[in-house]
Amino acid sequence: MKTTTLLAALTLGVADLVQGHYIFQQFGVGSTKFSVYQHIRKNTNQNSPVTSLSSPDLRCNVGGNSGASTTVASIKAGDAFTFRTDQAVYHQGPISLYMSKAPGSVQDYDGSGDWFKIYDWGPSFSGGNPTWPLRSDYTYNIPKCIANGEYLLRIQSLAIHNPGSTPQWYVSCAQVNVTGGGNANPSPTVKIPGAFKASDPGYTANIYNNFKSYTVPGPSVFSC
Repeated sequence: MKTTTLLAALTLGVADLVQGHYIFQQFGVGSTKFSVYQHIRKNTNQNSPVTSLSSPDLRCNVGGNSGASTTVASIKAGDAFTFRTDQAVYHQGPISLYMSKAPGSVQDYDGSGDWFKIYDWGPSFSGGNPTWPLRSDYTYNIPKCIANGEYLLRIQSLAIHNPGSTPQWYVSCAQVNVTGGGNANPSPTVKIPGAFKASDPGYTANIYNNFKSYTVPGPSVFSC
């Protein structure tokens, strides 16, 4: 009986490990919903988070620094795009969107260049209680003024649900070719890794103790 109980517990634990996290694995442009990992660089760590602030995996996830086998989605500047998860995001923390222009083909780009942030979903506060943007799809628009060309379009979920432990990063990158854009030079720009520090208030926040406000880590949001 004890052996059966132990095996059942171990089986449940493995299932929790497999199903317990989420990954941004599906991309869409406008009303078009692409297949899983179509135009998105496929990670090789299943759905485990990145936890090192100094790792290049922070750009596009483990296995995501090469895009040679990933197709490129065409999208007009100003048009909407959507990232979808395999299951709804449920770890508290902000969701952010970044872009980085490839020097040539985005399929050959490792993301080591400059990144700029285009949007943050942070918590809203009502009556002193925070509400986080926890769901399975996140939609925004390509900035109208950025230059034409191929970009990495990156989404990150920073999970800060366990104060005192290392925060977790859930990240994915889509490959896009922007058309119909302008000539803006987005700023500020950052390098990833390097954009986030262990001392950032939004990285170290305790969301269960006197949590009244929140600043999302990283640079300010670029706007046309």
